Amino acid sequence: MKLWGGRFSKNTDQLTDDFNSSIRFDSRLYRHDIKGSIAHAKMLGRCGIITPEESDLICRTLEEILSDIENGHIEFDIEAEDIHMNIEKILISRIGDTGKKLHTGRSRNDQVALDIRMYLKDEIDSIKAMISGLITVLIKIAEKNLDTIMPGYTHLQRAQPVTFAHHIMAYVQMFSRDYDRLSDCFKRLDSMPLGSGALAGTTYNLDRSFVASELGFGSITENSIDAVSDRDFILELNSALAIAMMHLSRFCEEIILWCSHEFSFIELDDAYSTGSSIMPQKKNPDVAELIRGKTGKVYGNLMSLLTVMKGLPLAYNKDMQEDKEAIFDSVDTVKACLPVFTRMIETMTVRKDRMLAAAKGGFLNATDLADYLVKKGVPFRDSHYITGKIVAYCIENGKNIDDLSMNELKTFSDRFDEDVYKAVSLETCVNERKLPGGPASGSVYASILKIKDMYNIK
Repeated sequence: MKLWGGRFSKNTDQLTDDFNSSIRFDSRLYRHDIKGSIAHAKMLGRCGIITPEESDLICRTLEEILSDIENGHIEFDIEAEDIHMNIEKILISRIGDTGKKLHTGRSRNDQVALDIRMYLKDEIDSIKAMISGLITVLIKIAEKNLDTIMPGYTHLQRAQPVTFAHHIMAYVQMFSRDYDRLSDCFKRLDSMPLGSGALAGTTYNLDRSFVASELGFGSITENSIDAVSDRDFILELNSALAIAMMHLSRFCEEIILWCSHEFSFIELDDAYSTGSSIMPQKKNPDVAELIRGKTGKVYGNLMSLLTVMKGLPLAYNKDMQEDKEAIFDSVDTVKACLPVFTRMIETMTVRKDRMLAAAKGGFLNATDLADYLVKKGVPFRDSHYITGKIVAYCIENGKNIDDLSMNELKTFSDRFDEDVYKAVSLETCVNERKLPGGPASGSVYASILKIKDMYNIK
């Protein structure tokens, strides 16, 4: 007999049980469900809704059930539908009618809202720790490469010289925003919904604040209808995870390019590469490619969740059971990608010589040549045109800007002087861009120190 079966004259069909059941994926909530039930039982005892002895017995038995689950001594029943009913059914089987009193003053609607909030709070903390670890690794790489000159790109065309440290710090900023988004999402998650009942609360004089305190919530939800029908926090978290995966995917795309023979800016460690079953020379960046591929799953989960929620009237609807598989998969995917990505980056070899050689080609100092003429009194649009002509001349004659003699430069403008060679050297091009946020080593190091202080990196 189902725990809700009093109104029904026949059992549900096996197909209905299988289709309706969520225990195959929501079983991971067992710890949070039991902790929530223990807090609820304590509150019922404190408020005199059940006796202190009954409260103590329920709490002790729930602790025993938790231990048995973690030791592999309990097998969940698909006919009990979900983790909430499974736990309650086991409790009743052990202590009889006293166990039936646990559900006093609550509904599965506010119970599941509580469980998923507790679970996701823990997962956010876990993912934030992983992002912090990744940022720590990136900071160490940046510190070692403050003077490693490489090409900066726009449109995947060589544009201006930067340092590898500056490039890496761009990703640090991205992941730092991911960390902040998760922290901000946590604030809206940190509101305790138990006591909202099915949608309209309860006539029992529950102490919701006590339960919130017991479970480490910062506040209680303000509207019982919203508390059981809200899934904004899941959408917001999946959105934050999708953005984080996008950042990982962009980085992976660059890793894939950089370790190709055409770039050879880095070499991945053998432990984070794979080979070919037919081509013995191959060393493939499969880890980076898989992360890039898995990003689509997290995007898809977000769209799935948005679609589930888009037409639901208040309050709870069974459609909302579909929220868990999607957000669980997004959480699992991000947690699988971050550690392996961090180790892949940490163990790669940076080919400073190749980066510098690439920076010396492609006229990356053309902008600095134009700026040189501006500082000599030439209007920028004129200096831009003159520099374009010089680049065309270099291409036609197979030269770089720094290869041109003074006589050649003078044919384009009489404002050129010997100091032009220093002005267009790669080192000058990088280190004269010393505004806050620029690629000059001093500016990058200031950014590194700021991040180290923010994340307490030694």
